[in-house]
Amino acid sequence: MSAIPKDRFYTASHEWIRIDGGKASVGITDHAQHELGDLVFADPAPVGKKLAAGDSVATLESVKAASDAYAPVAGTVSVSNRALYDDPALLNSDPYGQPLVVLDLDAAFDAASAGLLDATAYGALVGGKG
Repeated sequence: MSAIPKDRFYTASHEWIRIDGGKASVGITDHAQHELGDLVFADPAPVGKKLAAGDSVATLESVKAASDAYAPVAGTVSVSNRALYDDPALLNSDPYGQPLVVLDLDAAFDAASAGLLDATAYGALVGGKG
């Protein structure tokens, strides 16, 4: 498992979010991709889709399971990582370098009110396994 990057926040459902001004990149953690296994399908939400916190940002399928990844915060999809549609295994090899989507945030970002975890708290949740 890889180290848990400290430059982003995490959810208890194993998504990560990295904020840059009014934009938020959203992806799945190394722990999530490890639990899913070899990914064979990824369908990120399309550009222009408005998402509420908790809405699906992508449908993921692996040799073991199908799952959705969820938006930690509300926003509108400004970038959909379509490379994942062609090569979903990118999430297995580089989960922290492959955002599913980039959101234009609906409101000012506040990690505490969104219930997000920092890297230390997320590490404790997964027993230090990224």
